[in-house]
Amino acid sequence: MGIKSFLASRKKQQKAGDDIPFKVSDYMTRKLITFRADEKMEKVIDALIKYRISGAPVINDKHELIGVISEGDCIKQISESRYYNMPLDGSTVEKHMVKNVETIDGNMNIFDAANQFLQSKYRRFPIVENGKLVGQISQKDILKAVLALKGHNWK
Repeated sequence: MGIKSFLASRKKQQKAGDDIPFKVSDYMTRKLITFRADEKMEKVIDALIKYRISGAPVINDKHELIGVISEGDCIKQISESRYYNMPLDGSTVEKHMVKNVETIDGNMNIFDAANQFLQSKYRRFPIVENGKLVGQISQKDILKAVLALKGHNWK
């Protein structure tokens, strides 16, 4: 499996009394919509529309991250199925998910995470601890974090 992890950079010691949260884990989403590899693509498309999300992690029975499925993956499946004249042919998530998933460390600060978004094409990064999916940080979560820190010294 090709999961890459961007570990949190070492931070300088925080000053006493400095309790302003800057970590990804302080802003990540913990309650996630997830899919299983054997689920049908039609269910994924329905959930993406229903929950107004653009993609979600794919996990196994042990709650380990095994891939990510996105709107783009669904569009690709629709396009391919048209070629074979078999729209929504009962195809499963496993066939269309991205298996080479990049993750980031929940201890990474939000500014390094923002930089990671700039260096990648991704809109979200899963967070894995001890092999288990524990959350996800999106570009929107970074924006919310910055608004929450407005007026604080960002050093």
